[in-house]
Amino acid sequence: MNAMDLERAKVHEADACLVLANKYCPDPDAEDAANIMRVISIKNYSDDIRVIIQLMQYHNKAYLLNIPSWDWKQGDDVICLAELKLGFIAQSCLAPGFSTMMANLFAMRSFKTSPDMAAWQNDYLQGTGCEMYTETLSPTFTGMTFSQASELCFVKLKLLLLAIEVKPEDGGDPKISINPRRSKLPTNTVGFFIAQSAEEVKRAWFYCKACHEDVKDENLIKKCKCKHLMTFRKGVRAIQLVGKTMANKTGATPATPFSAALSKPLLNIKNSVMAKEENGSKPVMNGRPTNKPADQQKNGKMEVGIADDQAKDFDFAKTEMKYDSTGMFHWTPARSIEDCILDRNQAAMTVLNGHVVVCLFADPDSPLIGLRNLVMPLRASNFHYHELKHVVIVGAVDYLRREWKTLQNLPKISVLNGSPLSRADLRAVNVNLCDMCVILSAKVPSNDDPTLADKEAILASLNIKAMTFGDIITNIESMGDSKDALNNMGDTTVKRPGPIYGTNVPMITELVNDSNVQFLDQDDDDDPDTELYLTQPFACGTAFAVSVLDSLMSTTYFNQNALTLIRSLITGGATPELEIILAEGAGLRGGYSTPDTLSHRDRCRVGQISLSDGPLATFGEGRKYQDLFVASLRNYGMLCIGLYRLRDAALTTVDATSKRYVITNPPFDFGLLPTDQVYVLLPFERKQSRFSFSETEV
Repeated sequence: MNAMDLERAKVHEADACLVLANKYCPDPDAEDAANIMRVISIKNYSDDIRVIIQLMQYHNKAYLLNIPSWDWKQGDDVICLAELKLGFIAQSCLAPGFSTMMANLFAMRSFKTSPDMAAWQNDYLQGTGCEMYTETLSPTFTGMTFSQASELCFVKLKLLLLAIEVKPEDGGDPKISINPRRSKLPTNTVGFFIAQSAEEVKRAWFYCKACHEDVKDENLIKKCKCKHLMTFRKGVRAIQLVGKTMANKTGATPATPFSAALSKPLLNIKNSVMAKEENGSKPVMNGRPTNKPADQQKNGKMEVGIADDQAKDFDFAKTEMKYDSTGMFHWTPARSIEDCILDRNQAAMTVLNGHVVVCLFADPDSPLIGLRNLVMPLRASNFHYHELKHVVIVGAVDYLRREWKTLQNLPKISVLNGSPLSRADLRAVNVNLCDMCVILSAKVPSNDDPTLADKEAILASLNIKAMTFGDIITNIESMGDSKDALNNMGDTTVKRPGPIYGTNVPMITELVNDSNVQFLDQDDDDDPDTELYLTQPFACGTAFAVSVLDSLMSTTYFNQNALTLIRSLITGGATPELEIILAEGAGLRGGYSTPDTLSHRDRCRVGQISLSDGPLATFGEGRKYQDLFVASLRNYGMLCIGLYRLRDAALTTVDATSKRYVITNPPFDFGLLPTDQVYVLLPFERKQSRFSFSETEV
C-alpha cells in the first residue's frame, strides 16, 4: 500500500506480483477488500505489472473488473478459492476422485516410487508426477482431427493431448477447446498436454512423419533436419520473436510459445439443424418462439417479470429444457426458498436416489461460502435435464436464506432444515442411496486450536460411516411403484440397492487444516506429519483441502493457459460474459434458445465409466490401457485421462468395504482390471447416451 515499499521492492522491474490471501481469516470479505486495495495500489504504482491475486469469495471478483489497468490479456489473473474449491468438489460428485487428479496435475511435483511401498501407492505416486504443459504441434498434425492427433500423441509419442487453442475466424480472443469434435487442426496449433516433464512434450514439436514414423522408442524422437520442418520452425519462432518485441513495446507480457495463432474455429452443430430441432415445433409470437399455449397468446399480452418469453404460470418441469442467457447452464424461474424446503417426513416419503447430499455446517451469521459454485457445475447445459443430479442441502435454513439469491434460478434443489449430525435427517434424505455426500462448513475457525477447525466435518464424516442401512433398503424396494416421485426428484435410470454400511457411502469432506485428514480414516496408517497428497483419504478422493490451490498460483505464473483450462473443466463452462452478468448482482438470467446459445451445449464434460459392464467391459479382462484409450477415442469420441482402481486389487467384485485410489494418466502398457473405473472427457450427445454416467459404484 506504500509507494516507498513498492519502490524498495522494485515492483516496476518485476516480472509479476503475486497477492496471497489469508485462507484462515475470520472475515473473508474484509480480506478480499484489503487485497483488492493492494492490487489498486500496485497498479497505481506500475500499471503494466502483471498481477495474480488470490480471492476468497466469488462475488468479489467483480471489483477487479473496475480497476482501469486490470487486463487479463496482459496476464493479470484471479484465483478464486471458493469457486475452484467448490468446483473441484462438484466434479467429484460426477466422477469421484476427480478433485484429487486435478489437484495433483498443477502441484508441480516429481515422484519417486519405492519397492517398500504398496503397489497402489506406487501407481498413485506416478500420477502425482504428471503436470499440464502447452506446446505447438508440428506440421505433421496439420489437417488431422483432434481424435487422430490425440491418438498419435498417445500411441507414438506417449503423451496425453487434452485440448487445443482455437482462434475464431472473426479475430476474437483465442479459446481453449477440450476434446473437440469435427474440427481439423490448422497450422501452428497449440496443444495442452499431460506429461511428466516439459522435455517429453517437446516430442510433439519435433515429431516428423517422414523421419519418425518407424521409430519405436519415443525417446529417440528428436529434432530432425527436414527442410519443410526447419522452415516451419523458423517461421513460428520468428512470429514469436515479433510478438515478443511488440509486447515489450506496448508494455504487455512477452509472447510465449503457447500463444501461436490458429486459423480455424471449432465447428459447432449446424445452425440450421439446431434451429429446426429446437424451434421448429414451437408456436411463434412476435417473431420469437414461445412456450406459452396458443390460447394464452390470443389476447396479445405476455405477463412479464420472470424472463423474456416466460409467464408467471410457466411450469419448468413440463418443458424439455431451458437455459440461461449464455446457454451454458440450465435455468429455471426464481423460486422462493419456502417452495424448496422439505421437512423430515416429506423427505422420507420422497424416493431420493442417485442424488447429491450436501451436509452444511453454518451459523446464521457465518460468512457466505458461495454454494452457487458447487451447484452450477452440476447444472451445466451439456447435461440433458433428466441427467441432472438432484441436490439436497441439509443445514440451517437461516443461513441458506442468505445464500438463496444465488441459487433460486438453478433447478432441482431441495433444502432440509436440520442438522448433518442427525441420523434421522440423514436417513430422511436417503444418504445411503446418494451418488455423493459432500461435507462442508461455513463456520469461521477459531484461532485457539487449529485441530478443532474441522471438528464438525470430521464428526459428520465418522457419524455417516458408523451408520447401518439394512432396514432401509427393504423399505425402498417395497416402494417400487413411486415412479412419480422419482421422476420429480432426478434420474429414474438408477435404482440400485444402496450400501448396507455407512463406510461405503461415497463421501468427500472439505478440511480447513491439512493435518486433520488423519482423523477421517480410522483404518489407515498415515503418519500425522504425512503431506496431504500422500495420505490415503486424499489419494482416494474422499478429502479435499483448500491449501492444495496454493500451488495454482505458481502454475498460473508459468502458464496462464493452464488456469483457463482448469477453470473451464471445473466450473462446467463459466465464461467472461457470464462473470459480467453475475457481477451485476441480479443472478442468472434466462434467455431464448437460439441456435447460437444452443451450440454452447456442444462441449465435453467429465465422466466415469465402469469396466465391469457395458460396451467397454471387454477391456477389463486383462487388456492394456492403450487398447482402451484408442477404442474409446475411435468409437465413442471419449478421451480417457485416468483410472479409479480398487485399493485391494485382489478383489474381483466390487466389495462393500473396498476403497479406490486415483491413477492419473497411466502408462500405455498398464494392465486393466474388470473392477476399474475410467475417468473420461465425454463429448456432448444430443440423444440419450448409451452409458449410464450417473451411476457411480463405490
